[in-house]
Amino acid sequence: MVEPEEIERPDAAPEVLDEDHHGVSEGFVEAIGAALAETGRDTLLKLTEDLHEADLADLIEALKPAEREELVRQLGADFDFTALTELDETIRLQIVEAMPSELVAVGVSELESDDAVYILEDLDAPEQAEILSQIPVADRIALQRSLDYPEDSAGRLMSGDFIAVPPFWTVGQTIDYMRESDELPDEFYELFIVDPSFRLLGSVSLNHLLRSKRPTRVSDIMVEARHLVHVADDQEEVAHMFGRYNLVSAVVVDDSERVVGTITIDDIVDVIEEEAEEDIRALSGVGDEEISDTVFTITRSRFSWLVVNLGTAILASLVIGLFDATIEQMVALAVLMPIVASMGGNAGTQTLTVAVRALATHDIDSFNVMRVVLRETVVGFINGCLFAVIMGVVAAFWFSDPNIGLVIGVAMVINLVFAGLAGILVPLTLERLGIDPAIASAVFVTTVTDVVGFFAFLGLAAWWFNLL
Repeated sequence: MVEPEEIERPDAAPEVLDEDHHGVSEGFVEAIGAALAETGRDTLLKLTEDLHEADLADLIEALKPAEREELVRQLGADFDFTALTELDETIRLQIVEAMPSELVAVGVSELESDDAVYILEDLDAPEQAEILSQIPVADRIALQRSLDYPEDSAGRLMSGDFIAVPPFWTVGQTIDYMRESDELPDEFYELFIVDPSFRLLGSVSLNHLLRSKRPTRVSDIMVEARHLVHVADDQEEVAHMFGRYNLVSAVVVDDSERVVGTITIDDIVDVIEEEAEEDIRALSGVGDEEISDTVFTITRSRFSWLVVNLGTAILASLVIGLFDATIEQMVALAVLMPIVASMGGNAGTQTLTVAVRALATHDIDSFNVMRVVLRETVVGFINGCLFAVIMGVVAAFWFSDPNIGLVIGVAMVINLVFAGLAGILVPLTLERLGIDPAIASAVFVTTVTDVVGFFAFLGLAAWWFNLL
């Protein structure tokens, strides 16, 4: 007798995810490609009907550009527009621009308002206007209002879909309203209690509501309004507030303190990931480029910071040029001086990374800033002394000259102390000047460690060997 699991099913669909569950499998991508080219829309619908939007986004990114457009065209009204929010900006724009505006309008109008704004905000103004003109008036006004808020603000991030009830309603009335209404958000965690002017009085969590008796007034079980978010607040500040107070959702108010939307934890998770990626890219000077960007786009993005780095490298070379006569007399200096600069650069980068992240999470403030600066200075001094001993002994034996070991040891201490100071003071200074420390700090810190390293090592060598 043949066991059920041994029966071959040649027409069975391939596994959607790869073995590590990090993305769609090659077999699934090939099956989609075959369906696009040969078997037609019915097969395509069967393969994609149960896909999560994140998996559909991975599939789109795995396909060739022409196949992406064909996939969306064949799916038509069955295409899940939520998948667009999971795509790189470049691919998302390509797909939206290739779709008829009326289809985009229908798909966008079915999304949560924050997802709809996320898709529309990167389009050119004429394209936005054309799509918005085909959306029902009430939805259009809400979307346009969100698009008018500054980029990366709470107004762009919030969803305009929420539940607000008057304080005199009972628990029973509220539950009945939620059962009968057809316009509830897809997901929500609390209800907002508002006055006739739509100003927030308080909130009631779902679990508290469901545990209360039906005759109870919602005003008797509500929690007073706390942790309000203003529409103009930066999304990074909102994410910090969520982390600090362990929030699941927060209400967004306008200048008149009227409730205009809500932000939930799933939005904040995206913000945290986005801000972390932004800081990492900024520290390397690669801007906001995406993995799907073209060669020209990436080259243009990186060129400006490479120009700045070229300028700082020339500055370091000018310092070396001041001691060309000393280097000519002792070749060992040319061999050893990159070591001093490299150690300083690495030490400065370590401090810089910790400092930038601490500033982003508000872990550094006026109460502990001096302690942090002193700590990094002491760490730089201790590491400098340790590596001074190691490198001093190596250099002394390498070139059979203890004076070389002494000079590089002292230079190592000086440069690592300056590296620690630069790594913490540069981002602090840029923060005070209103400049994003993640973007500009690396160039300045590298310049300091190179210039100080070369000047300390070559200057000490010139002075010391002239005394001998």
